[in-house]
Amino acid sequence: MNTVQTYSWENDTELFNLMHGQLYAAVLSDALDANGYREQVLQHTIRPLLPDTVVVGRAMPVLCLDVYEISAEPYQQEIAAVDSLKQDDVLVCSTNGSTRICFWGELLSTAAMARGARGAIIDGFIRDTRKIVDMGFPIFTTGLSPVDSNGRGEVVAYNVPIECGGVTVNPGDIVFGDADGVVVVPKDVENVVIHAALEKVQGENKTRDALREGATLREVYDRYGIL
Repeated sequence: MNTVQTYSWENDTELFNLMHGQLYAAVLSDALDANGYREQVLQHTIRPLLPDTVVVGRAMPVLCLDVYEISAEPYQQEIAAVDSLKQDDVLVCSTNGSTRICFWGELLSTAAMARGARGAIIDGFIRDTRKIVDMGFPIFTTGLSPVDSNGRGEVVAYNVPIECGGVTVNPGDIVFGDADGVVVVPKDVENVVIHAALEKVQGENKTRDALREGATLREVYDRYGIL
């Protein structure tokens, strides 16, 4: 008799560790599709700094816009945004696809990591990449540049809804990123979607085993309904 393993968690840390170990972006996207949420994947231009990077946590959205004047008091909202990060947060920043702003670097990564954040997803450029790689802080970004943000971009709001990579991201949504891309799981459907994704992983494992044993793709699809 086929049995389905059930999962439970007591807090976000347990949940995100489970997701990190058991899930991947594609299966979460499939689970979202099955529940009617078909536009939850960030644009393909937002890529992991390293191919094996995985990030999962609660979104803390940040909105950063182009500016064209050097500020006498730079970084004020940027500092406040990073200092507001909590355990298991992932900072998600929209620059509206700017190629002028280099929003993120080593010191922000260090501060975020010290506050228990799990990573950052930047719809824009980052710098200090070798040092970020050395510290093991998970980063997704559209590109790299050595420029400073002062006079080029400013944080105008944080912990508010934003659009990042073409997807609305609300505070507290779950974000999950791996080599395939970044998926946003809305907070109000997270339990349904995560359980559906975990169940599909078990079905995929059975499908894979049957294929390795010589069953045809038609046979296993008819049996498990997974492709």
